[in-house]
Amino acid sequence: MTSTPPLAIGDRLEPFVDDYLIDEPTGTATLRPHQPTPEDVVLVADQPWEGTSSGYFTIFGDGDRYRMYYRGAHRSPAHRAVTCYAESSDGINWSRPDLCLFEFEGSRHNNIVVDGVGTHNFTPFLDTNPDCAADARYKALGRGLRTPDGRIGNVYKLYAFKSPDAIRWTLMRDAPVLTAGRFDSQNLAFWDPLRSCYVEFHRNTRDGYRDVQTCISHNFIEWSDPAWLSYTGAPREHLYTNAIRPYERAPHILLGFPTRFFPKPLFPERPDQTEPTLMTSRDGRSFRRWPAALIPVTAPADRTGNRCNYMEWGLLRLPHSDRELSVYATEGRRSGPGTRLRRFTFRVDGFVSVHASAAGGRLLTRPLVFEGSDLVINFATSPGGHLRAELLDTAGRALPGFSMAEAAVMSGDHIEQAVRWPGGARVARLAGKPVRLRVALHDADLYSIRFR
Repeated sequence: MTSTPPLAIGDRLEPFVDDYLIDEPTGTATLRPHQPTPEDVVLVADQPWEGTSSGYFTIFGDGDRYRMYYRGAHRSPAHRAVTCYAESSDGINWSRPDLCLFEFEGSRHNNIVVDGVGTHNFTPFLDTNPDCAADARYKALGRGLRTPDGRIGNVYKLYAFKSPDAIRWTLMRDAPVLTAGRFDSQNLAFWDPLRSCYVEFHRNTRDGYRDVQTCISHNFIEWSDPAWLSYTGAPREHLYTNAIRPYERAPHILLGFPTRFFPKPLFPERPDQTEPTLMTSRDGRSFRRWPAALIPVTAPADRTGNRCNYMEWGLLRLPHSDRELSVYATEGRRSGPGTRLRRFTFRVDGFVSVHASAAGGRLLTRPLVFEGSDLVINFATSPGGHLRAELLDTAGRALPGFSMAEAAVMSGDHIEQAVRWPGGARVARLAGKPVRLRVALHDADLYSIRFR
């Protein structure tokens, strides 16, 4: 048992997406990442202004609706890229409104919301900055050409956009706002309420590898110098899209679903291939990257090949279920008739768990200082599995009334279940004092904990 200062976690949710809370796992207890479950295709980009090169989908909730933005582009015959829009009341059934804003091949009957600069990878978000102006309630970044003659090449910069209604977009200024980067990916930004600033993540190249940089801003126009992300213990790999966002249930944690790219010149034994992975961070700079593919090429239908398996920027809790989170990934790109977007589901908090086999294992946390009157856990066991929990002092001695011997045996599948000790002891009397939590698991997964 190590001697470490206590962690002040208050009453916030702590998912086990890293080993930040963990002091000593024993037995078979280990952190195990999980893949999402494939569901149905929710959109096929098969309209004339969409096509087989559609991509960079952005999906977010906004009141009683969900909004989706994506690039409309076709591979052969190619046409100019446009930004398209769809909406939904449930995140599953999507419609393309006939917006009549821009002409395409002689008709304005389409769902195009942006045409021109920015359409290659236009990536919007709902601005939750409390001081946000009404005409900029929605903001976006999009790539444009630096040269006035429209040359194609590595001469791109990022422009800032705003909208009062999520449909009609204008440039926030004529000049680009970010210039140091390659930007040929889904470059994204959002308001970070914990740091009270805008945070941006974009694609650049480092030592011959595609990688991710980050900047911050207080007005969405003037940005800090870019800083590289770091990945302790992870191998050098090409990363295209990053899909980073605060986890809504625990906004002090950033989740990223970066697209890993295997180029054929480096891996001649395989074709060019992309696959989404998972990474997590607590400071926005240092990320833990998990090595396994979240959505392998063997997932449903047409994921083999370059740019054919991207996780898109969106993580939704839909109204039909409070037990799952929805993410979206593309398939069928370049194979026609249009790129398909498929929904996948995670268990709530179910990105990584502390797992132990039937042989058993134990998890011991670092000292924690909490607020609240109950300890609530998210867990699942096999039919024959179970877990028990106890609270200890900083020296590792079980606290009276909260020992493992006194704890109720817990089993089943619960997103939020309060831990009880049959003697009726309530954790409220320990609030504000450093304690350790130890959990004994047998054929069980522990996803998150919270004192509330």
